[in-house]
Amino acid sequence: MVQTQRMQHTVNGVDVDALKETISAIARQPNLGAFQFRAANQWLGGSQNRSTIKGFFGAGKEDDTRVRPFTLECDEPQILLGKDQAPNPVEYLLSALAGCVTTTMAMHAAARGIDIESISSEVEGDIDVRGFLGLSDDVPRGFKAIRVTMHVKSTAPAELLAALAQFSPVYNTLTRGVPVEVQVLPQT
Repeated sequence: MVQTQRMQHTVNGVDVDALKETISAIARQPNLGAFQFRAANQWLGGSQNRSTIKGFFGAGKEDDTRVRPFTLECDEPQILLGKDQAPNPVEYLLSALAGCVTTTMAMHAAARGIDIESISSEVEGDIDVRGFLGLSDDVPRGFKAIRVTMHVKSTAPAELLAALAQFSPVYNTLTRGVPVEVQVLPQT
């Protein structure tokens, strides 16, 4: 029996053939594009808490194939009465944005055959904690501005790469807003 081995065509470390097959499958069956990601969180005391991430729903089914759960610790810096044992939640938001625009740019570029040699970025967010502390209704409770500076080594025009990064789900969630419902259930 002769076995044929498919040569993997990669761009930016992405298996382009598998990417295009995924895109094609979702184009044919749009319901495969519906995903639900989840995190469970437990307060550890003070300003510390831990999120656990494991399963998710995607491609039409529950997916629990991750070998182990991922855990993310949150804390606050000492100046904000934390123990400075982990990033704070807004720093995770900045990290999520950086990670998502980077992944998005690399994947969209790969799908278009655009080689990227390197991507690095810095993300800054301006926040006035008077809003969080309830000291002023005139101050937003979250970031009032976020800046992402990406350094990309590629022959592609910077404008095109910036446009590709804007397909990022985190970028779009932040710039377009999304309804968020907080429900508090008493424990017995």
